[in-house]
Parts: sequence; C-alpha cells; structure tokens
Amino acid sequence: MSSRRSRSRQSSSGRITDQQIDDLMSKLQSLLHEARLGSHDRASAAKVLQDTCSYIRSLHREVDDLSERLSELLDAAGVSSDQAACIRSLFM
Repeated sequence: MSSRRSRSRQSSSGRITDQQIDDLMSKLQSLLHEARLGSHDRASAAKVLQDTCSYIRSLHREVDDLSERLSELLDAAGVSSDQAACIRSLFM
C-alpha cells in the first residue's frame, strides 16, 4: 500500500493529510511574504519553516525590546509598581 493511501486513511482518524499540510504551508508562506514583503516564489517546506522560525525569533526580540523600553518609560515617569503591573497587563 502506498504511503499516500495510508496517510489518507489516517486522516479519517484525525490525522492531517498531505493536502492539508500543503495548504497550511502555502498559507504560512504567504503570511511570511506579507510580513516581510518578500517575493512570492514557491519555496520548499524546509525554507518556509526556517523563515517562520527566524521571523518568530525576530518578533520575540522586538517584544523584549519594547518591554524594556516600556519599563524605562514607566520608571522615568515615576509610575508605581502596582500601576506599572496594571499597564503591563493591558499589553498581555
């Protein structure tokens, strides 16, 4: 039995199909290209996943930088720790 047929049977038991994986990879690639304004060439799944990981890491760095900047601004404004916690909770 081919692997496609066995995967197809697995999909009825709640597993993801090859077509669903292809669709999700295409959607992910288009989201990455929109976010980075890159080309719309079809990339390999490995490349899309590498780009996704890189993009997520850059977003984490940006969140860390913005969080640090917020802390600096709150300190400079003399905001109490209770008020600062309340302000931070609004961003979470």
